[in-house]
Amino acid sequence: MNFDTDIKEKLKVTSFLKKIEKFNENNLIITPHAMFRLNEKQRKIYQDTILKKILFTEKPLEVGVQFNGCLALIYNYGLSILKMVVDLKIDKLYIVTFYILNKEQRGEILR
Repeated sequence: MNFDTDIKEKLKVTSFLKKIEKFNENNLIITPHAMFRLNEKQRKIYQDTILKKILFTEKPLEVGVQFNGCLALIYNYGLSILKMVVDLKIDKLYIVTFYILNKEQRGEILR
């Protein structure tokens, strides 16, 4: 049984980067869901500017297509791993959510 958030297939990082070339901060939306798990202190640290910077300037380690059509992006983030889930539409790019995980969890992320 597959869940909507399970990975259906892996996508080449270069293919993902090509897909987001046409996007910028003007057509990027960070959904309220992306921040709802964070406490007030964490919200001050993980402001939308940090997420935008990572998305547009960092190269993900891996990209997976979820059964729900969203893309799961894995980035090195200091001593941790950042998993960002984005929903790519024709004219908008949505950051749906993100997680900070231990590097030991990387193997479990894109199964």
